[in-house]
Amino acid sequence: MERGSSGAHTAPLPPPAPRGALRGRIDRLVREIVKFGAVGGAGVLVNLLVFNFVRHVSDLQVVRASVVATVVAIVFNYVGFRYFTYRDRDKGHRTREMSLFLLFSAVGLVIENGVLYTATYGFGWDSPLQSNIFKFLGIGLGTLFRFWSYRTWVFRALPARPPVTRAETFLEHEHPTAVPTTDGTPAGHR
Repeated sequence: MERGSSGAHTAPLPPPAPRGALRGRIDRLVREIVKFGAVGGAGVLVNLLVFNFVRHVSDLQVVRASVVATVVAIVFNYVGFRYFTYRDRDKGHRTREMSLFLLFSAVGLVIENGVLYTATYGFGWDSPLQSNIFKFLGIGLGTLFRFWSYRTWVFRALPARPPVTRAETFLEHEHPTAVPTTDGTPAGHR
């Protein structure tokens, strides 16, 4: 035991493991946000380009053109999220994943196009510039919802495996009968 300058006994400080674990979680979240942003940013460009293209080459109303563009962006984003952002996530339940992705994407579509609908038909803001501004604002609000829902419900993280601290612990966990006891007999064969 050590004595401090006051003569009192001081206990050693615990290792800063929780701080390292928190730091790791924050780093993973930041990487996830960056990847989500890269795919989402490309999806926003696809969305806006298709929106403006459909408005110029067709007679569709503003919100209908926006819905077409959003659907194209949803397909684009699914491929990007599945094979880039969340490629390390559980791939075992593709039907469930796709169903939830489409459900939450539909909610995001309503949020996104609800903003445009309100601006266009509620306030009469229908110029190309105004439509693009409110389309972009709607995409932003829809993206907040999508980020939360995709990472929470759609692209679920695989369960974490406990860290292996000793070879015996690993062998016990993976092959309980393979670890010899102190008397030389395999565990579970006493």
